[in-house]
Amino acid sequence: MKKYVAELIGTFSLVLFGCGSAVIAGNMQVGPAGVGLLGISIAFGFTVVAMAYAIGGISGCHVNPAVTIGVLVAGKMEVKEAIGYIISQCIGAIFGAAVLYLIRSGQPGWEMGEWALGSNGWGEGYLGGYNTLSAFVIETVMTFLFLFVILAVTSKFGNGTMAGLAIGVTLMLIHLVAIPVTGTSVNPARSLGPALFAGGKALAQLWLFFVAPILGAVLAAVVWKFGFEKE
Repeated sequence: MKKYVAELIGTFSLVLFGCGSAVIAGNMQVGPAGVGLLGISIAFGFTVVAMAYAIGGISGCHVNPAVTIGVLVAGKMEVKEAIGYIISQCIGAIFGAAVLYLIRSGQPGWEMGEWALGSNGWGEGYLGGYNTLSAFVIETVMTFLFLFVILAVTSKFGNGTMAGLAIGVTLMLIHLVAIPVTGTSVNPARSLGPALFAGGKALAQLWLFFVAPILGAVLAAVVWKFGFEKE
């Protein structure tokens, strides 16, 4: 149970800090509170760094169903354990979005709009207005690279003491590129939490943020397992 609770807390923190930086601090148009794209990217990346060193020794700090599926395909965990991880991650993300909603709704005049609470999306009206193909490609490729880094730095070839930092920095770099396209998911649970509260287009587009990251994770696991780990 410690592993599952750790994954719940880790994913809760990722949604609260990451999405919170976007919808609270990132929402400010002027003044020092406006963190911008760089600040939001740092928030997501550094949350993973902090959680990696906090719960990495307990659960491995997946905090992401795509990561768990990738690790499963790579043969590094059992199916039963992976299912428990994914359920815990989704619950943590929903709790994180719920707390964020309670905080955000306390601002006078705030209304729940399309893609609220840091929801992921694409198309007309969403950030850069990129199309479905662009969204699918970037989520697949970025998750592939993310999983490749995770599998590499946690392997016999990597430096275990620096793994948390490397993974967090990679996530930060991913956000710097992908935020204008999809708001950056590479994590089905991170997308699920805010979308359940935002509804509308965020919920209708949720499928892509399950399919593309999982596809990228599986591809990375296969490449690693048969291209690098195998003698």
